[in-house]
Amino acid sequence: MADLILKSGNDRSVLRRHPWIFAGSVERLEGRARPGDTVLVMDSRGKPLARAAWSPESQIRARVWSFDPEQSIDHAFIKRTVAASVARRAVHPWLAGQDGVRLIHGESDGLPGVIADRYGPVVVVQLTSAGADKWRDAIVAGLVQATGCSAVYERSDSDVRKLEGLGPVTGLVYGAMPEDALTIVENGVRMEVDVAGGHKTGFYLDQRENRLLTGRLAAGRDVLNCFCYTGGFSLQALAGGAKSVVSIDSSGPALATAARNLALNPQLDASRAEWREDDVFQALRTLKTEGRKFDLIVLDPPKFAPSAAHAERAARAYKDINLLGFRLLNPGGILMTYSCSGGIGLEMFQKIVASAAADVGIEARILHRLSAAPDHPVGLAVPEGEYLKGLACQV
Repeated sequence: MADLILKSGNDRSVLRRHPWIFAGSVERLEGRARPGDTVLVMDSRGKPLARAAWSPESQIRARVWSFDPEQSIDHAFIKRTVAASVARRAVHPWLAGQDGVRLIHGESDGLPGVIADRYGPVVVVQLTSAGADKWRDAIVAGLVQATGCSAVYERSDSDVRKLEGLGPVTGLVYGAMPEDALTIVENGVRMEVDVAGGHKTGFYLDQRENRLLTGRLAAGRDVLNCFCYTGGFSLQALAGGAKSVVSIDSSGPALATAARNLALNPQLDASRAEWREDDVFQALRTLKTEGRKFDLIVLDPPKFAPSAAHAERAARAYKDINLLGFRLLNPGGILMTYSCSGGIGLEMFQKIVASAAADVGIEARILHRLSAAPDHPVGLAVPEGEYLKGLACQV
């Protein structure tokens, strides 16, 4: 095993149990290591600190598997860590009985670069780091053993893999996919999941509880759902008793899936739903021109700032979209606004939303601070994991 020697004074983040070791912290690598190989992390005085996966092409040169430098990183270790992550979900009361659950959430579950989502009998795995890629067989075996799933499908096609020197890998890696279209029931609403071609692993599980809250707030209200994708917020609003729901997205295929999802739920009143294929920014301006107003507006845009380097440009986009949202609210209306950008922190996001409200000339108050569902935990030592933040603001 090669030794990864850190520069003097650069061991503090490891001692605080942060799993990322950046290139600038590395003094040298003693010995030979291939991408994904386990290396022994040592401080500048030669004291062992951790065992990590080596990634020579990434700015994150190593990701820690264990902060016990004596721990062997082998097939059994990976399977134990997978099993522990799955077991934590099994005992959470909010997750019990859910068809769709995130089973592994990367660094926060001690498995850097590993995402695994269960959709009924199918588990979808996404591997985004060199270490995760090396231990693919152990990760898949661990998931099969811990879940008893009938199939594991890999969706390692994220652009993040390029930063690790890895190409895309997709396809069935275990078992057989169901013959019929894969669907899940989320809080009483049935939704289609496209594990092969949908966003991420096929569905956005992180907004599960926020979609449920939307349904509870929607009763008797006129609702506008922007960037609606396949209609998750829209259908929960209908299930909650919304008077009407207007849903906007620029993707025709996503809207077609949303319409199929509505058809999967005959208990919902389809006459109350309107689907619009349009650029959301332009559509909101059009609605303002038309004099339309809403009681509940959901703004769940795509990632505007993947990193802090994009924060300034993203801040302008977030302010613009929230300005447009506030202008379309009826008195007493609620704006549920989100950012999934890692480069925009919660404090900054709140300032952006507050600035938008001030420019519109209204007073607003925060009713709920919104975040990812509990199967997307944030490690105490890994604040970067808190990517999804949201505010429910009443005017």
